Amino acid sequence: MVMVIFSCGPSKPDWTNLFNGENLDDWDMHIGKPLNGFEDLAASLKVGDVFSVVELAGEKVIRISGNVNASLATRESYQNYHLQMQFKWGEEVFTKKNSGLLYHSYGDFGVGLGTWMSSHELQLMTGSVGDSYRMGDTYCEVPVVKTDDVTYVYDALGQKTGFGKDEASKIARKAEDLEKPQGEWNTVELYCFGDVAVHVVNGAVVMINYSSGKYEDGSVKPLTAGKIQFQSEGGEMFMRNLKIRNIEAIPEGLLP
Repeated sequence: MVMVIFSCGPSKPDWTNLFNGENLDDWDMHIGKPLNGFEDLAASLKVGDVFSVVELAGEKVIRISGNVNASLATRESYQNYHLQMQFKWGEEVFTKKNSGLLYHSYGDFGVGLGTWMSSHELQLMTGSVGDSYRMGDTYCEVPVVKTDDVTYVYDALGQKTGFGKDEASKIARKAEDLEKPQGEWNTVELYCFGDVAVHVVNGAVVMINYSSGKYEDGSVKPLTAGKIQFQSEGGEMFMRNLKIRNIEAIPEGLLP
């Protein structure tokens, strides 16, 4: 079932909180592959050790341990929405400060890198916040400029290029680095409408995906809805103010 959020009046639709502020009972959790060098630790972990609710500066927030590759996933699927969340890094780092917001997620856990569902990723890894990555069997097109043999950087005036498992790369790099210093909260927004997705980091557009699709039966088919996942992938991370609302178009001013 795809979740649609309706307005209660003529103004913008009300926000729906994805985090109830108390627990993670509304989420599915899955532990996947261990981090390199932490195989013994992974064997002893339970999902509650990886994803939990803690109090931070008097506020209840979601804590992601980062000590194993794992997924925190909504049970509902969403389409045509504006998602907003805040995150910051903790002090514990196992491999690197790495996580991601995975959207239009579908299928089974494990298809993506042995852990996650197939999806598009709004990268949260430090130094790469806002990058676009193809997880599993997904495809999109991004206007980019090629800066070297393997690096493609988002540019609204660039050449629209395919990204996915059958393309030259799975990764399109963000337009600019707007991540805040360690210990400060970053605000990330995701606008999805039809086959377009806009990545916004701390108030600025850093990436636009077009022609969202998935590989199926030998061709690329439209992918315009799915579950939302967050990754445990190497570093301790905290999340708060996680909410979503329906949109009827990409808001004016976000697209070129």
